[in-house]
Amino acid sequence: MDILERLKYHLKAHPDKAAVIFRKERISFCQLAQRSFRLANAFAANGLKRKEKVAVYLPNWPQYIYSYLGVWCVGATVVPLDFMFTQEEIISCLSHAEAKALIIKPKANLSLDTIRKACPQLKVIISCSDAAEGCLLLEDLVEKWDDSEPKVKVDKEDCAIIFYTSGTTGKPKGVIVNYRQLEAPPKGMEYFVPFREDEMSLCALPFSHLGGLIYIEVMLAFGTSFMLMERFMPLEFLRNVQEYRVNWFWMVPSMYYALLQLREFERFDLSSLRWIVTFGASNSPEALRRFHQYCPNAHLLNGWGMTETNAPSVVLSVGSTKIESVGRPVPWIEVRILDNDDRGLSVGSIGEIAVRGWSVTEGYYRDPEATSQAMRNGWFHTGDLGRFDEDGDLYIVGRKKEMIKVSGEIVFEPEIETVLQRHPKVHEAAVVGIPDRLRGELPKAFVVLKSGEDGSEEELRYFCRQHLAHFKIPHIFEFVTELPKNRSGKIDKQVLRNRGN
Repeated sequence: MDILERLKYHLKAHPDKAAVIFRKERISFCQLAQRSFRLANAFAANGLKRKEKVAVYLPNWPQYIYSYLGVWCVGATVVPLDFMFTQEEIISCLSHAEAKALIIKPKANLSLDTIRKACPQLKVIISCSDAAEGCLLLEDLVEKWDDSEPKVKVDKEDCAIIFYTSGTTGKPKGVIVNYRQLEAPPKGMEYFVPFREDEMSLCALPFSHLGGLIYIEVMLAFGTSFMLMERFMPLEFLRNVQEYRVNWFWMVPSMYYALLQLREFERFDLSSLRWIVTFGASNSPEALRRFHQYCPNAHLLNGWGMTETNAPSVVLSVGSTKIESVGRPVPWIEVRILDNDDRGLSVGSIGEIAVRGWSVTEGYYRDPEATSQAMRNGWFHTGDLGRFDEDGDLYIVGRKKEMIKVSGEIVFEPEIETVLQRHPKVHEAAVVGIPDRLRGELPKAFVVLKSGEDGSEEELRYFCRQHLAHFKIPHIFEFVTELPKNRSGKIDKQVLRNRGN
């Protein structure tokens, strides 16, 4: 995607139209372009060159958007850092990415002096909202710098982003996204759900993750507007849908469950919603079905993709009734189901999902070992398990690490979670495998009950017997008040596995 050209187009076509709404402030496409140009020119004046790395450590504020666009307007690379990262994690990512600049919102538990000393390659630190010694102030740059059009030629194969994974199963890996691949998410969304310029969306996902970035990419590609939330708060989210007549959004399943838990849910007017999508888990159909009761005008879309594939890669077609399926891939991606020896499997067989196409990452930054493990025979091996039906629709079974072997029998954690989620007293559930001397592994369920409900292990075990083979029934049920989640809203199963063992 040519970011500079897209900004110039919107600046001319509809300068006064709102691009982003944040805390009642309407930021027009004119303001968006000017502030991005100013930041880009400030970068250039401070010695930032094409292809160099700029790390961004900010909350979900408009400044994050300016940072993305300003970096791209000088042909450099954005390194988005999760705002929940610790100082140690920040330093690790800055060092590995060889970042030359850092845009940061200072926190009480962060020392800029320590970061400077640990990362001598940093040329400049830009502070957001708080003046700091030896730092430029972001607000001054986006409001006062020269807003002339930057003069930089960007190659579509240049690196636009390095997304660092959460690192819950090991050291974080930097996923490489090039400038051409910035087009993939909006092209994928348009392929499944055509956009209108007068539509409004609602973003409650962090910009440090692909799910949040897609809102920016769609806005640039189609000139749509979106309302931005600093963080996901269920009640405020519903208020925003009603007040701003939101037409569409995408979230992970745990967010839908949080909305459904609200006692006030039924009183909100959700009639403006045209479609809603869920990504990020294989037990999402139940959440979509329950949510749909209160917004019957909206199409339900289940989808699949990864940061490495520049999701969405597979989405259920509008009008399909196969809500358990994630649908079919976009035309520019090939999807295969492989066995442990990388041989293709027949229809209905479960195996690892492998993909290839121009939107798939070339690999992990400065990590040839991880790249070679994932990239084999020209295919990217996702670590997700799935199967195709006879119509060519894909079903996600879970992650390879979500497969439990009970006395030689294969059990998939998401299958058990889906059943538990159907119980009328259950708000949310997660299943992990725990070691067992006799049977190798056994399923353990962590269950969050709905507010005001009482439940027992016997009750849930009986329910599971109606829907699952005996070896799939959880051996242990642990009732908890909440499930651990990462910043993108997904359940952090590594934390549960550590507790389960």
